[in-house]
Amino acid sequence: MSRSRFVRCVLRVSVAALLGVELLSCALGSAQDPKGKQPAKQPDFIPAGYDDYQNMLDQLGIKKMRRGRDARVKDTSDEATANPFKDSMPDVLTFKDGTKVNSADHWPKRRAEITEDFEREVYGRIPKNVPKLTWEITKTDEGESGGIATITRTLVGRVDNSGFPQITVNIQASFTVPKNAAGKVPIILQFGFGGGFVPKKPGSNPWTQQALDKSWAYGTINPNSIQPDSSRLREGIIGLTNKGQPRSPEDWGALRAWGWGVSRLIDYFEANPDSGVDPAKVCITGVSRYGKAALVAMAFDTRVAAGFVASSGAGGAKLFRRDFGELLENLAGRGGYHWMCGNFLKYAADEASFGKKTAADLPVDQHELIALCAPRPCFISYGIPEKGDPNWVDAHGSFMAAVLAGPAYRLLGKKDLGTAGDYLTDKMPAVNTLVGGELAWRQHDGGHTNIPNFPAFYEWGGRYISTPGVDKKK
Repeated sequence: MSRSRFVRCVLRVSVAALLGVELLSCALGSAQDPKGKQPAKQPDFIPAGYDDYQNMLDQLGIKKMRRGRDARVKDTSDEATANPFKDSMPDVLTFKDGTKVNSADHWPKRRAEITEDFEREVYGRIPKNVPKLTWEITKTDEGESGGIATITRTLVGRVDNSGFPQITVNIQASFTVPKNAAGKVPIILQFGFGGGFVPKKPGSNPWTQQALDKSWAYGTINPNSIQPDSSRLREGIIGLTNKGQPRSPEDWGALRAWGWGVSRLIDYFEANPDSGVDPAKVCITGVSRYGKAALVAMAFDTRVAAGFVASSGAGGAKLFRRDFGELLENLAGRGGYHWMCGNFLKYAADEASFGKKTAADLPVDQHELIALCAPRPCFISYGIPEKGDPNWVDAHGSFMAAVLAGPAYRLLGKKDLGTAGDYLTDKMPAVNTLVGGELAWRQHDGGHTNIPNFPAFYEWGGRYISTPGVDKKK
């Protein structure tokens, strides 16, 4: 076997393995961490045998939950039966009292309604008593990449734990700027651990180098250093804020916690102009569960300048009112509930003190989360099933959501996808075709990753986000 063919095989196996973890963790609720290791010992302040999921079911009065789709068996998703709740789809430009939003002046009030529903029923509220955070630069490196002189700073965000010393939260982040920039530059931040979701293909230009070549900065923030990606909700920033006690049904889940971390990094850029980063031009990206987090971060913090939301699936750009791929019931199960607030579990309840609820009872759907990003640029990205971005993430359901979000962008004087506007009949664009304006869509011909769409993102982003440029080293 040739070396290049061997590398391609390794990449395919790596992607499949990573995606398998994503699917099974949500479908099964594994007790292990994403790398397959046994979890660390439970802290002493948590009673032996404590079950966080069951605790929330008890708080809500839920006796029986519906199961989600099983990722281990043959996919049964069928487009012909995928929209059973279409008649209950909320209209992004209709107030809760039934009146219409007919001018941009009305949008702030409608936006507040949508935000309230998402906070109360889907992602949770960030408490007012979250402890303060202090950023510390732990390392500064000067270097060169592609002929461009760079400065890389590694940071730790130390959260004040004086109110509950049993929990320590130190947020890990880093960013690299072109040293000789003519002014403060835009930055693309990625949820991750120092690189892309999958290895780059041999000979390809890394997303980090692409950023520098476009006179952008780049950075990463480690979501697990903010809040564990597991049921350990009495730890991390959520646990520290609650002083080790269980969440209430309206408390934030991991997606909001990860977004909170991005907001604190924007605070750092605002407070430190010598960072070289323009705090008004902070953009966010992530893949899969971190694609969900990227969209949530942008929707709730209007300081995020643009979003690059990749393969985000349910809880991200995909409509909940879809019987296709990953379902609401999957996110409300043991494998995904920690991403959401407790109240979200109600919509997968089969037997409860309040009766039975389904996705049709949700007061919002994900097109409205995309609409919360308006008028800021938002790029929705997916791959194709043949290369490993499976029906589970429901690219079509996310395209539908983007179509439904379009009226909010148009209301605010921006360009949407440019389709006819009927989410049930609009055809998805050809693969590798970028459509839209400030609200954009592109499905690349790769798998469960954002890497193939980075060139399109930088080209598209350059239409809306300016950069002062840099002087390359001779």
